Amino acid sequence: MKRIVSFFWSLRHQFIKYFIIGISGVILDIGSLVLLKEYFHLMPVVAVVINQVFLLAFNFTLNKYWSFRDHQLPHRQMMRYLMLAGFDYLFSITIMYYFNQLLGYDYRLVRIASIAAMVSWNFFLYKYWVYKVSEK
Repeated sequence: MKRIVSFFWSLRHQFIKYFIIGISGVILDIGSLVLLKEYFHLMPVVAVVINQVFLLAFNFTLNKYWSFRDHQLPHRQMMRYLMLAGFDYLFSITIMYYFNQLLGYDYRLVRIASIAAMVSWNFFLYKYWVYKVSEK
């Protein structure tokens, strides 16, 4: 148990940076979602499709250089990031369609719930798969 606590404690600085980027991303995500839905009158599913493209670049860049302090050439990382982002993207659209379009839940609550779900797996996938330091 002590090793587990020590392991998670050692990740605290990276996680705090990841969390700050995540919170700013959520603010941009929800803000752009509401803007596209309320002012441009797009369906929530379409708004998510559009706003995710911009948020992918935002999150990749800040996490790469600030959270995980990685300065390697990004080709392999970009491919892994895009695979994970593609999964998250499809997850977001599917959740929005199912819970908002079919079941009628408020699109903002659906988006916040889907973001919370993705945060739970993305930190560890970023750290140990996307930005994994390659051994030379």
